[in-house]
Amino acid sequence: MREVLPSLMAALERGEAAAMATVVRTWRSAPRPAGASMLVTAAGEAVGSVSGGCVEGALYTLGSQVLADGAPQFETYGVSDDDAFAVGLTCGGILEVFVERVSPETWPELPGIAVSVAAEEHVAVATIVKGPHLVGRHLVVRESGVEGSLGTSRLDDTVGADVLGMLESGTTGFLHYGAEGERLGTELEVFVTSFAPVPRMYVFGAIDFSAALAKAGKLLGFHVTVVDAREVFATRKRFPDADEIVVDWPHRWLASQPVDTRTVICVLTHDPKFDVPALKAAVTTKAAYIGAMGSRRTHEDRVDRLREAGLTDDEIARIHSPIGLDLGARTPEETAISIAAEIVQARWGGSGANLRSSDGPIHAGAPR
Repeated sequence: MREVLPSLMAALERGEAAAMATVVRTWRSAPRPAGASMLVTAAGEAVGSVSGGCVEGALYTLGSQVLADGAPQFETYGVSDDDAFAVGLTCGGILEVFVERVSPETWPELPGIAVSVAAEEHVAVATIVKGPHLVGRHLVVRESGVEGSLGTSRLDDTVGADVLGMLESGTTGFLHYGAEGERLGTELEVFVTSFAPVPRMYVFGAIDFSAALAKAGKLLGFHVTVVDAREVFATRKRFPDADEIVVDWPHRWLASQPVDTRTVICVLTHDPKFDVPALKAAVTTKAAYIGAMGSRRTHEDRVDRLREAGLTDDEIARIHSPIGLDLGARTPEETAISIAAEIVQARWGGSGANLRSSDGPIHAGAPR
């Protein structure tokens, strides 16, 4: 929903309703992830995409119907059949889509959600998308409390507590409950969209490899900060793609910064006086990925220094070094791609092998 939120708010400010189609679940090689949305506006405009073009035409028709009659719809789209005009996904994927009418009456909490997203505050939306009743009801969940209602106080309390865990990790996905909110039931399917602040990439060391990595980090959607104690190297001219450039000792700066389970820390200094203190500080955080540049010989020496500094074997094992996947990279740009690939692999659990050499699902964790 994030990508269509500005257009959705603009429609509501004009006093118009819109139909919103949201991908809630995917299988195999579906082109867009859960949470991707498309709008059909009162003016007949289509905004956003849920499949890269495969089913948008059908959803435009369905969205127009929902916009007119207000009844939410839940649809499944799979592989196209032999009819060239059939609605389906040529990529072989399957996706489920929930379509709802959005207006100030159906979703009065939406302006507050937009404010939270713009301010990069943690906020999640739980929507009943399937079940015997209450379909289309929303509950907005923040760390400070809940807003709106799914229909019963028991359901609000149960879902609100469960969504907080998803919100902390920025997870989007399903929860299942009994018809009255029982945790052991399955009658109600609740889709949770989490809006977390943009994940952060901290790059320590103002070198040419860092400039290339900052560009790759932006491509992956990170807020990128480059940190180096040497003012002459940590300049905007050398790092035009970084969101922030900080002149400070990395370990000292890191001690005062937010680090969560989506944060990435890359130590590219390969200088003991910088990287040992930085890594010692990094391994005590919740960071999702910690990488350090250097040859195998350099890392062996670094490991000895880290042990002398008091780090345990488990803490040292968190460090990806030599950093990156084995792509045969040589240039700073190729090395940045290697590092970015390892970050993606660490996030989703891929093998790093050539896809053509495997026969399982392309997306890790997807059923065959």
